[in-house]
Amino acid sequence: MELREHAEKQTDNGHEFFGGEVLPLLPLRGMIVFPYMVVPLEVGREKSVGALEDAMVHDRLILLSAQREAKIDEPQPEDIHKIGTLAEIKQLMKLPDGTIRVLVEGLSRMEIDAFVQEDPFYRVRVNTVEQEQAGNLETEALMRSIVEQFEQFNKISKKVSAEVLVALNAIDEPGRLADEIAAHMGLRMEDKQSILETINAEDRLSKVFEILTREIEISELEKKIHLRVRKQMEKAQKEYYLREQIKAIQKELGDKDDRAAEVEELRARIAELDLPDYVSEKALKEVDRLEKMPPMVAEAVVVRNYLDWLLALPWNVTTEDQLDVNEAERI
Repeated sequence: MELREHAEKQTDNGHEFFGGEVLPLLPLRGMIVFPYMVVPLEVGREKSVGALEDAMVHDRLILLSAQREAKIDEPQPEDIHKIGTLAEIKQLMKLPDGTIRVLVEGLSRMEIDAFVQEDPFYRVRVNTVEQEQAGNLETEALMRSIVEQFEQFNKISKKVSAEVLVALNAIDEPGRLADEIAAHMGLRMEDKQSILETINAEDRLSKVFEILTREIEISELEKKIHLRVRKQMEKAQKEYYLREQIKAIQKELGDKDDRAAEVEELRARIAELDLPDYVSEKALKEVDRLEKMPPMVAEAVVVRNYLDWLLALPWNVTTEDQLDVNEAERI
């Protein structure tokens, strides 16, 4: 995708577009082309191929409008958004499999007024919807803020090159700045379509600024989550490495079999006693600690003594209450 140096209603082949004209329509699946952008497309559906061929025979102009649902193979008029982008075909190449690879350049927003032909491809009557507005100090401040926000976003996402950032800083049209930043953000389809349908340039800037702020917050949160997960993985790997080292040392010292048998015996005793859950959980935790310790360290002896004491308590032993007053008096 490239930034366009200059966009006018007059195209490179001299066609000046006023609106109210009839154009071939190319429904887009899963993408939106903004004005000022140069975008490659691969087209394979029969109606779409027909629309491109018709545009090439005439003035190379075509309307690009997104489908409401990308999964629909044969969209009906109601399945296509009313607001789209007038585009000029810059290059077209037919491939051996029958599909077409085409390079298009977005020119301006258009609104579908009516479908005038449905077969063998869609032709629609369109009207221009661009609204030019002179900037003011508030708009200029918002433009500077949105460029700064996008630079911050790009530090996290790494989505665009330094050359694109330089080009964005040189844009002095609020509507164009909003469109080009939106085109480079990798937004959800509904957000892109919402921006495309926002005709007022200042309103569009504000909407992009809000979305950009949200995306920065999400990106920073994702970064924190990734960092936390990485730390947890590093901790788990470190613990695994240490356990393997302990096992190797124990094997070298000939202690592995004795310790394994000891731990197995303790776990079996815990299971047999049918302890309360909180006691069983505590006992097993201490057994895990014991398993990781060399046999002769002082702490291992303390843990083993604690477990022996804990498991020796009469957890499941009960006696019948003696409620004889005379017997109690005699005692």
